[in-house]
This record gives sequence, C-alpha cells and structure tokens, in this order.
Amino acid sequence: MRLVSSSPASLATMPHLQKNASYQLLWKKNNVCRKMEGELNEGSPCPNTMVAVMRDQAVVGDPLRSSSLPENPSSSPPREKGRNRGRLISCLITVNILFLGCALVSGGAFNEVAITQIDVQIYLTLLLLLNTSWMIFYVAYTSQVDSAILYKDSHAGPIWLRGGLVLFGVCSLIMDIFKIANYIGYMHCDSAVKVVFPVVQAVFILMQTYFLWVHAKDCVQIQRNITRCGLMLTLACNLMVWMAAVTDESLHQTGHKDSSTRISNVSKAHSLTMKAANPSVNCQCSYASCPILEKGYYYLYPFNIEYSLFASAMAYIMWKNVGRQIDEHSSHHHVSFHIRGILAGPVLGIIVVVTGLAVFVVYDVEVNSPDTKDLALLMYYVMNIVGLILMSAASLAGSIIYRYEKRDHVSNKNPTRSLDIALLLGASMGQFTICYFTIVAVVAKKSTEYLYVLDLVCAIIIVVELCLQNLFIIEGLHRQPFNEESAVGGTVFINDNAFRQGGCEEARPTENGLELSHSPVHTMHSMPSTLPSQSSKYWRRRALKEISSFLLLCNIIFWVMPAFGARPQFDNKLGIEFYKLSMWTAIVNIGLPFGIFYRMHSVASLFEVFLTS
Repeated sequence: MRLVSSSPASLATMPHLQKNASYQLLWKKNNVCRKMEGELNEGSPCPNTMVAVMRDQAVVGDPLRSSSLPENPSSSPPREKGRNRGRLISCLITVNILFLGCALVSGGAFNEVAITQIDVQIYLTLLLLLNTSWMIFYVAYTSQVDSAILYKDSHAGPIWLRGGLVLFGVCSLIMDIFKIANYIGYMHCDSAVKVVFPVVQAVFILMQTYFLWVHAKDCVQIQRNITRCGLMLTLACNLMVWMAAVTDESLHQTGHKDSSTRISNVSKAHSLTMKAANPSVNCQCSYASCPILEKGYYYLYPFNIEYSLFASAMAYIMWKNVGRQIDEHSSHHHVSFHIRGILAGPVLGIIVVVTGLAVFVVYDVEVNSPDTKDLALLMYYVMNIVGLILMSAASLAGSIIYRYEKRDHVSNKNPTRSLDIALLLGASMGQFTICYFTIVAVVAKKSTEYLYVLDLVCAIIIVVELCLQNLFIIEGLHRQPFNEESAVGGTVFINDNAFRQGGCEEARPTENGLELSHSPVHTMHSMPSTLPSQSSKYWRRRALKEISSFLLLCNIIFWVMPAFGARPQFDNKLGIEFYKLSMWTAIVNIGLPFGIFYRMHSVASLFEVFLTS
C-alpha cells in the first residue's frame, strides 16, 4: 500500500502527516535521492525510510500509532524464523527434562523399581542449582543492559498474583526448614541428600520469588534464545517440584488411609505396593520432635504445590513475552479494589467458609473411627451439596447478567488471559475425571445405600457447577474493565466559559422561555433518560461483584478441604470395591491435584473478575 501520493500537495489530505514538518523534509529528501539514483520516478517515496521515520514519530506521540504501521518486510521474516527457532529449542529442552523427571518420580514411587527417593532428589537438586544460576545471570547481567527491556506487559504479574506467590513462598520456606530440621535427626543412618535438597530448594525459592516479583512484566529484547531456554528451564523445574510434591503427599495420604481403614488387605496382592514417604524404616530419629516436624511439613505441602504452579504460570507468560514489542499503556485499564456497598456476597461466602471449616474439622477427626465414619461422610456430602448448589445458582445468575451487559469484549491478544482460560479448563478435567468415574460406579453397582446415593448426587452437582462457573469466569475475563467515565456518558454538562473559549456562541438552551444559568448544570432534557440507564448499570455491577466475591470465598473452602487431607474417595468404599485399589488410587491421585489447583486458580480468576466488574 502506498503511504503518500505522488505530490507534496497530497499531504494536505493526511492530517497526521500535515502537522509534522519532518515529513515534508523527508519528502524532499526522498525526491532528491530518487532523482540522483534514477531508480524511480520523481513522485515515488523511499518506502523503507518513510516507514522508519513514521514509526519513530509515532513513538514520540504522533496520532498514528506504531502498532498500526507495517514492519520492514525485508527484516520481518528472519526475525519471525529466529523467534520460532528459539521457542522450538526451549520447548524441546523442557519436554526432555519433564519426561525424564516423570519417569524418575513415577519409578521412585514403587518398591519394585530400583529407584529411590534419593535418586529423585539428586536430579531435582541439579535442576534447581542450574536454574538458580541462570536467574542470577539474568538479574545481574541481562536485565542491566540498557536495550534489554524496552517494553513491559502491564497485564503480566499483577500485584495480587505476586502477593500470592510471596505468601506461598514463605510457607514453602517454612516447610523446607521443617524438612531440614527433621532430616538432620536421621543423618546418622540416612543419606545427606535429604538435607541438601531442602537447603537448595529454599535458596531456589528465595531467588525465584525475587526474580518473578521484579521481572514478571519484562519483554526481553536481547539474548532471546538464552532467555527463552532459561525461562523454560524455570517452568520445567517448578513442574518437577510440583510433581514430586504431589506424589509424596499423595503417597502419604494413601498410606494413611490404608492403615486407618484397613482396606489394603483386600487387594494388596493384586496391586503395586507403593513406597512410604520415608523408606528407611529401620532408621530412628535422634531426637523426639521429629514426628511433630514431619506432620508439620506435610500440612505445608499444599502451599508448596500452589507456589510451584504460580511460578510456572508466571514463567510461561515471561517466555511468551520474550521479543514482544507492545505499548504498555495502550490497552491497560487501571482498576482499584474496594468493597463499598458489597455485602450479601461476602457475608454468605463467609458463612459457607466457616461452616465448611467446622465440617472439615469434625470430618477429619471422626472419619477414622468405624462408629462415626458414616456420620462424618454424611455431614461432608451434605455440606458439599448445599455449597455447590449455591455456587451453581450464583454462576448461572452471573452468566445471565453478562448476557444483557453492554460492555465490549476484549479483542486484543493477551498471553496472560489466554493462559488463565487454558489453565481453568485444563485443571477442571481432574474433577471431571473423578466425578464421571464415580457416576459410572454408582449406576453400575445399582446400590441404594444412602452414602452411595449422596456420592452420586455430589458428583453430578460438581459437574454442573464446574460448567457454570467456567462459563461465568471466562465471560468475565473477556469483558473490558468498567470505565468510571462511561457512567456519566449520557449526562451533559454545560459550561458557558467553555463554549465561549471554543468559539461557539450559539444560544443557550432554555426551559419555559427562561435562559439557563451560566454555571455548569445538567441539561434538563438529558437527566430523565439517563437515570434509569445508570441505575440498571449500577445494579448489574453490584450483582456481579456480589456473585464473584461469593464464588471466590466458596472456592477457597473447596480448596482447603481436599488440600489439607479430606479424602472421601478413599473413606467411601465404593470406588475401591468397583475399580479395585490400584486403579482407583491412580485415578484419584492423578485427578485430585488438578482439582485442587482448579479451585485455587478459580480464586485468582474470580478476583480479577471482581476488579473489572
């Protein structure tokens, strides 16, 4: 497409070029250049130079934005090829690290395989040391180069996400301290690797938390391939730590349930015998506080699991932003957090949270006793069913409100939003898996026992609630943030001085033949038509905030219960009797961690929906 026509007079039809004298000078220089070289006719501009100068002018504030200008065609394809090559290499490195780690972690979970927990920890220690070294290199050298970070992604690493990362990081550090103190008591009869690994992990957590807090928004422009590989190494390390922690915590919970419910002797001969968390059964701790320390760090595992997933998501966004050139202020809306006028949602949500905590405490205590186990399961199922029905109704109401809302949908590409939606849908597959396996088992067994019926009802309601909540959250994430200025868009203010300064001396509006006051007032004809519209907007906004705050609190309690040890899948014998222990254990231990992550990720997404409503 030609940028300008063959004569300088055509600049008059281009207002954004007419006001800038540098374009006139550029035109003359191009004509002289073309005449001397004899390449083109007199009226033809030098396109590459013209585009370059127009892009430079756009950066300084010209109305023509740089994002709308085409790049130099001779330089675009090589840059695109280089970016794709760098992404491919970094992805291949990550895939190899993850598959090797997955083989080690899975093999280390079974006694039949000659892989110990020490082998897994050695592999993780080497990965963490390598990744920590790269992060130090990035902070000390790459980020200090003047041309390294010319752009920042305003959507990446919001303050609430980095705050959650710090909170989970602190809890992970406490977990590592407990592990170090616990394993020191076993050093006289166990490997020193068990002490070295939590020390290295603590250093890694400190360095990574600082790295992501300071540099989460960076769009790196130099050393792109090295940075992409480093960020993918960060992603792989966090996923490996997550995988190891989930396996360790699942084995601990499974072993606890096996010993408490005495179901392991039913099908032990037909299932793989999994290792306990501490395989050295003949090694005794040198001091009495080891059992307390071990119980303490197992209760902190959920925080370490969430920390690894938060860090993985932030590292992926940084990886997507490597080499990206954006205007950090072009599409970013500043939103503020306030709960003024929001009452019903938080109050109802707090009631659900308190009730859930009480039920969870009673369930955790009573479910281990054969006399009270059925009553504990009954309380747990009833609380879940009531809470999930309320959440489903709230999500449905929010989706209906979005159907009649006038806010525009977000059209620009945003890696953060795309990742949020992908994680939301992907993580929900874990709960879908467990629910559908449960539904099949209950229907095929044709049992009328009330615990099995409650399990079936709970599974069906979870499926419905997941679908409705995903719909509500995705609709909210795709809406433009509410602009306070639009709330008064239909109300006209008249300022006589502004009319005079603007050269408009038209007659002022009158009402019943009387001239309106010179002071700024509302026009009488605009007020009646705007009041109903603004009132409906206010109530829609308030309803969305009430719904999102209620769902946020409910998802917190539905994260707390399974994350801290509620396993009705093992306490209820249905799944074990129908699928046998080995298969049912695999189903639950694979699906449940994704379900736990789904609830925490829903909390983060609902908080963003609350802010933009």
